Amino acid sequence: MKRVVGLALALAVWILPVRAEIVEQILVKVNGEIITKTDLEKRQVRALRERNVQANPADLQNDETLRKMLLEVTPQILVNTIDEMLLVQRGRELGYRLSDEQFKQIIENIKKENKIETDAQFQTALDQEGLTMEDFRKQIERQLLVSRVQQNEVAPKLQISEEEAKRYYDDHPQEFATAPTITLREILVKVETAKPGAINVAADEGALEAVKQARARVQAGEDFAKVASEVSDSASKANGGLIGPINRTEVSAPLLKLLDSMAAGQVTDPIRTQQGYQILKLETATKGAVQPFEQVRDLIADKVYEQKSQVEFTKYLGRLREQAIIEWKNADLKKLYDARIAEMQKGAPAA
Repeated sequence: MKRVVGLALALAVWILPVRAEIVEQILVKVNGEIITKTDLEKRQVRALRERNVQANPADLQNDETLRKMLLEVTPQILVNTIDEMLLVQRGRELGYRLSDEQFKQIIENIKKENKIETDAQFQTALDQEGLTMEDFRKQIERQLLVSRVQQNEVAPKLQISEEEAKRYYDDHPQEFATAPTITLREILVKVETAKPGAINVAADEGALEAVKQARARVQAGEDFAKVASEVSDSASKANGGLIGPINRTEVSAPLLKLLDSMAAGQVTDPIRTQQGYQILKLETATKGAVQPFEQVRDLIADKVYEQKSQVEFTKYLGRLREQAIIEWKNADLKKLYDARIAEMQKGAPAA
């Protein structure tokens, strides 16, 4: 952790030279609200931790390495930070806030989900993340405001037409295809050995004979499930030897080749496995198929909604940026921000 923090600070220092007379350096103002050098450093630390960057001391002295790492994380950090500020500001304009009762309930939910029993344990968890309770509350409130703005300013504009849903269905058939499956029943007779790797000829022959007798009973008309429940050493005996349905991709190639040569209801000859001898009955083999539109209508609606939501949210953020007064105090950071915005606009999906 010390290395990651040291690296993030080194990155910030590299692009933002420290001046002795400045206590806290302001990098940018967004509608009058500031982002400081310390704010940037904290976000750099989080970004590097999420990417699990492992730096060595030599990297901290290498300008080329520092520049590369900085250019990888800082542009998106700046965009995310300013976008979050704009959304939070909009949420406050709309009167949204995090009440004491809401915050208390959120803490209780977190404690329950993470099996934290006491307030002291919760505080310890915050300490480990380098957060005070006040910092944590501000973080939760920002998340709440951003979510509320999305729900109330963007979501109401999203409506999914039948035509859009059908077009998505036709364009993405693979997303609605069921995987081909195989359902089997098994009878396994284990070969007991005195020690791992040892071969007990008598035990081996006995297990093979037991499986042959079980197969003969099935071939003579006895129910496979009944014979399995009486003879099999596998845990599946409790379900009459039933295995599956299982995805074809989970079956070994040699076994799959054997099963593909069989018709439903047929039983294999004895097969030697690591545990002993086994026979398999092919119950069913289903082919993959695209599910009917009506059967997956709700799933399609969710997918189309997510797509449209991303488009509308991107447009909404664009409008907030256009209306905002963004005052940069560092020209280098402004260039990184502008370049990243241009990249995002170039790659934005069509509305």
